[in-house]
Amino acid sequence: MNLVIISFYIVTALMTLGLLSILLFGVRSLVNGKVNIFTLVILCIPIVLLFGLGLVMGDWSRAGLLTIAIMLALAVFSLLATGIKGLFT
Repeated sequence: MNLVIISFYIVTALMTLGLLSILLFGVRSLVNGKVNIFTLVILCIPIVLLFGLGLVMGDWSRAGLLTIAIMLALAVFSLLATGIKGLFT
């Protein structure tokens, strides 16, 4: 086997384990009442956006790039909105 293929499988396995542990501890914190529901909804926006764009567009790499661009624009907008709000209050 090629070293690149082996590295790909190792990285994929590590990413999967990381995502599963984040999901497991997130559900545990939600059950224990340590997480606000609004925070959970905000954190799910990129995931929902990615899957929605991926299913509509059919090209997952372009959907990922468009998701990043949209989330960057939302972040800049929210920073500007909070800055303007802080300017007037």
